[in-house]
Amino acid sequence: MKKLIIIPAYNESENILNTVKCIEEDAPDFDYVVINDCSKDNTLEILENNHLNFVNLPVNLGIGGAVQTGYQYALENGYDVAVQVDGDGQHDPKFLGNLFETLVKENADMVIGSRFIKNEGFQSTFMRRVGITYFTKLIHSLTGKTITDPTSGFRMCNRRVIELFSKDYPRDYPEPESIVALLKRKMKVIEVPVQMKERQGGESSINASKSVYYMIKVSLAILIENLRKYKV
Repeated sequence: MKKLIIIPAYNESENILNTVKCIEEDAPDFDYVVINDCSKDNTLEILENNHLNFVNLPVNLGIGGAVQTGYQYALENGYDVAVQVDGDGQHDPKFLGNLFETLVKENADMVIGSRFIKNEGFQSTFMRRVGITYFTKLIHSLTGKTITDPTSGFRMCNRRVIELFSKDYPRDYPEPESIVALLKRKMKVIEVPVQMKERQGGESSINASKSVYYMIKVSLAILIENLRKYKV
């Protein structure tokens, strides 16, 4: 099976080279593509000088557009499996093997790496944990499914989901909304325990001042997604 790692990157000059090196060392049976989302720092220069595999977006599309570009790349190049690994060094590629084994063994459509099953490793900031708990309860109330880490970007999916996400993927803060989209289509979404690290450099796109805006916007998007009608 052809397996692709999608690495969305915006101003990740401090992290991107080490992120790719860790992938090459710990997940050599995966291919990768960096989606440079019109970074304003020297991320592009690093990608070019080190001859990394990347797609350079001419305009900033945001996290949703960057990840969707990765799914389009996976579809066009015949990949059977795609997994998102953030460019900030938080996702440990050592866990990719377990995600893949679970995806195949459980015949799942998506496997999410959750830091809250065993509560090991970096547990995120307090405000983010508040949001995670909130979205866990919201998703459960709408779908009946408990997802312990609904904002995790460490997600692996099969060809069926690649085809879906390449055509239709949320733009802003897409993780919780896209989970609801799969569950409403009766797709199988499961979690496995992983350990995450603290961001190795740079700044997160979600800070304390944006947390309330994030929760309101994503809540509305999830509720709208829940009302959509799907062919199962």
